[in-house]
Amino acid sequence: MKIWIPLVLVCLAPVFTAASSLKGSRPNIILVMTDDQGMGDLSCLGNPLLETPNIDRFYEQSTRFREMHVSPTCAPTRAAMMSGRHEFRNGVTHTIKERDLMALSTTTFPQLLLEAGYETGIFGKWHLGDEDEYQPYNRGFSEVFIHGAGGIGQNFEGSCADFPPNSQKLPGCYFDNVILHNDTIVQTKGFCTDVFFEAALGWMKQQYEADQPFFAYISPNAPHGPMYAPDEYKKKWLDAGWEEKIAGRYGMIENIDYNFGLMAAKLDEWDAWDNTLVIFMTDNGQAASGGKRNGKREKMYRAGFKTGKGTPFEGGTHVPCFWRWDGVLGAGEDVGALVAHIDFFKTFCDLAGVQIPDGIQEMDGRTMLPLLEDPNAAWEDRHLFIHKGRWEKGANPEGSKFSDCAVRTQRWRFVNNSLLYDIANDPYEDHDVAAQYPEVVEQLRKAYDQWWSETVPLMVNEDRPYAKEQPQVVRYNKQKEERGIPDWVPPEL
Repeated sequence: MKIWIPLVLVCLAPVFTAASSLKGSRPNIILVMTDDQGMGDLSCLGNPLLETPNIDRFYEQSTRFREMHVSPTCAPTRAAMMSGRHEFRNGVTHTIKERDLMALSTTTFPQLLLEAGYETGIFGKWHLGDEDEYQPYNRGFSEVFIHGAGGIGQNFEGSCADFPPNSQKLPGCYFDNVILHNDTIVQTKGFCTDVFFEAALGWMKQQYEADQPFFAYISPNAPHGPMYAPDEYKKKWLDAGWEEKIAGRYGMIENIDYNFGLMAAKLDEWDAWDNTLVIFMTDNGQAASGGKRNGKREKMYRAGFKTGKGTPFEGGTHVPCFWRWDGVLGAGEDVGALVAHIDFFKTFCDLAGVQIPDGIQEMDGRTMLPLLEDPNAAWEDRHLFIHKGRWEKGANPEGSKFSDCAVRTQRWRFVNNSLLYDIANDPYEDHDVAAQYPEVVEQLRKAYDQWWSETVPLMVNEDRPYAKEQPQVVRYNKQKEERGIPDWVPPEL
């Protein structure tokens, strides 16, 4: 059964208005973005099996952006968010094959926040280049605690590879990982998501104690495959008859919820909610579509969407996005305006009082401040351009122009240059109405053609040769030989 949660306009907390602008208010900003978790992976959005009480509680206390869109896969979403423009315009047209490296000509919003007096930390997944000049400590982050590649233990031809001890060829590769902590690779103990949140909380505690504004980007690789979770989180799923991979995936999600609850409890303890904006979202649509239970395949709950990650349909890009800032944003408030990851750059800069300099990349995004100040504010319609990318290395992008692509407006979604869906009235894309609205098809096709022609010249990694060495492998081997791999000392919380 398809479930669509209706827009509910209930305000339980005071909301800023245009007369009391949020511009320059300089809150601390915590962005939690999970990997491959989608609209169907939360009990507050209708999943009948999962228990996510901490995120559910946060949902009730938040302003919810009901029309938040990202890219169909992970590195593209991260590049678009960091740059304020479509990922292809940063050279990111894939998740591997040297096409996940965000162009060095791109200025990131953490760079600008850092220059404006914020401390900036990343904990988990970066996935925008493993070579030194592309690493987050050279892209605006003052605190770095990350794995390599696009996932713990991944290893691909070229530069995209994690540190050797994390290899996915080894069982339980999400436990006891080696992690890059600023300029030193360290040995951690425990499950990866627990470790990432622990590191983030320790760093955030230091910032609160110093009365130092900060941006914390908590980006666990869970629940991306392979599907490993601590035994205590898998047990109930295995006992219910689910196969190992589903038990692992659902266990990872409930572990994320536990850690999110731990973070919320610490923010309570630190009395931090009134000057801290906390955001929960995911990096693309839901990855899992089904699994076996008691030997029989069952479909997974996907919140009504017919597709998930890696597709140009709604299920590929439509993600949960909840924002909480006590006393400023409304609790239980729903925003229906069409927004996207490309809007975070200008939004965060406006909140921090940062003047975006002239001469950096041209932005596709806009500031969300009007909607934060008034959820019913006028919001001009727009075109969001979506493309899966991932054509073969060396291939001419023109051959994939109309493959796995879409244009989204507030009302319409135009897919693969042929299918048109009236999302306002058909949110699950059951009915192609291209024949009924030829003028809409023509208008969206023209907009897409113009966008594509402007974007292809900015795909700077298409001819990039494979790196001869894997930077994180070289870094690990060099450090191990010269000074060893020290144990990471967990912070006092």
